[in-house]
Amino acid sequence: RVELHAHTTMSNMDAVVSVKNLVKTAARWGWPAVAVTDHGVVQAFPDAAKTVQDNKLDIKIIYGVEGYLVGDDYEQKRANHIILLAKNPIGLQHLYQIISLSHLKYLHRQPRIPKIVLEEYREGLIIGSACEAGELIRGIVEGRSDEELLKIAEFYDYLEIQPIGNNEFLKRSESFPNIQTDDDLRNINRKVAELAKIQGKMLIATGDVHFLNPEDAIYRAILMKGKGFEDAECQPPLY
Repeated sequence: RVELHAHTTMSNMDAVVSVKNLVKTAARWGWPAVAVTDHGVVQAFPDAAKTVQDNKLDIKIIYGVEGYLVGDDYEQKRANHIILLAKNPIGLQHLYQIISLSHLKYLHRQPRIPKIVLEEYREGLIIGSACEAGELIRGIVEGRSDEELLKIAEFYDYLEIQPIGNNEFLKRSESFPNIQTDDDLRNINRKVAELAKIQGKMLIATGDVHFLNPEDAIYRAILMKGKGFEDAECQPPLY
């Protein structure tokens, strides 16, 4: 197993696992690699590299980010989540360039990445469709046609699915009347799998890691409560 969607304490007010513990745990479990994909930032990278070096760990760090993708108007109401993974030094350089631009030029509530900028610096990057806040799963939940969904999926190198517990909140929200049962949540994943198969893309299962152990959910609940989330106690299994 290789986790390709993991957050650290550098995902501000959202994740509660240190990159040091994340990397050491993955190495102890014998994983060949682990990705670091914080929200909009890359500040965990030096500590990730240092952890491997200082502890002589046999594990590869995949440097990435969960970005906020927008169209031409970077101040649009809603940004879509996206995963960017660097596959070589050029990709890492381009990732830094994108992150810098997103903070210095396109900051609007979050450091946003216009699609045109991503296309300019795409070389060396692997692009994933991310979680339910990504444009693909949002399109599925909104009931978009297969034609529209395939057009969205075309942009990505791989498509992502997660445990249905990660999307449990969709059942609780009045905004998603079509999603009432666990099977409705499974159908979202099945649809992503179907689209991946049609386009011959890899289907990747991730944990969207925000804490290390199941019992650590309480710490993230405290953060969420502080941010005003009414359902903060209903933590998804992001371990």
